[in-house]
Amino acid sequence: MKWYQIAALVAPAQAALRFGCSTLSIQRLDPLVEPGKLPSAHVHQIVGGNAFNATMDKDPGEEASCTTCTFSEDFSNYWIAAMFFKHENGSYKRVPIMQNIALPNGINGAMTTYYTQQDFNTNGNQKTTAFPKGFRMTVGSPTTKTVNAAKKHAGLRFVCLAKKATRFPELPDFSPKAYHMYNTAKEAFSPAGACPSSHPIRMPQVAYETLWDTTQFNNMWPMDGSNPFFLSCNDKKGYGTHADYVFGWKGDVLQRAVDSSCMFQACENGKPLKSQSVAAMNKCAVKSSVDENIDGWLKQLPGQAGMGPM
Repeated sequence: MKWYQIAALVAPAQAALRFGCSTLSIQRLDPLVEPGKLPSAHVHQIVGGNAFNATMDKDPGEEASCTTCTFSEDFSNYWIAAMFFKHENGSYKRVPIMQNIALPNGINGAMTTYYTQQDFNTNGNQKTTAFPKGFRMTVGSPTTKTVNAAKKHAGLRFVCLAKKATRFPELPDFSPKAYHMYNTAKEAFSPAGACPSSHPIRMPQVAYETLWDTTQFNNMWPMDGSNPFFLSCNDKKGYGTHADYVFGWKGDVLQRAVDSSCMFQACENGKPLKSQSVAAMNKCAVKSSVDENIDGWLKQLPGQAGMGPM
């Protein structure tokens, strides 16, 4: 899924971050919407720092000891609702995610994260201030139940993948084909627009993108052609897609990146951000706080017993 984030620079230079994050955990925790609840209502796929927990009441930039992301000082957490395939026999299986073609090979369950300034070609020549400690945000809601309501979440969209590089057309709900989901402020990597005068501090705009590998289910589609995919919140339309973010960059690292002129992989290896190998990313993990099976063929969606689909 994509969260789109703008990171504009002080100087008129092109700069943007694009990096992969391997899976940290897949479990029913939601420290922003249901803080402290064990388990939360539905399954999320989480990447980032290993300080992730049910409350997130401390600075992950100080608490974490590793991260699943390319930049080794980004201890932020990024998470989305997991997706499941429903077989005609009524059982469910979680749909795995796969890496973006722009990422190095071997990332375990890769999510692509972007911090851009305005778009891929310009920084907008505006001062941008990195998020402060304790910053967190959400987009979308699992309680969204109509396509018109989903359209109002302009930053959340699905795209059918003819190939991994496909980015259009953007849809507010599931397509009856294999698809890719991402969210942006408007459309894919377009400027988010000016803030009102009441909010004079321009901050980065985050984007993250998830590619679900639906191909393993190609020969299992229902005979009637109906959509067999469900978000973990028991949503078979896709209206309730949502994403969450907790800022956890170490010290002033993100601000230094925002003030640099690097682009994508050129930001790695200390220029200006410290980076790590795919093996190190894949090694970082947190133990599940919820003792339940979320893999294999399941009789019901975790946490959704007795609930009908949206």
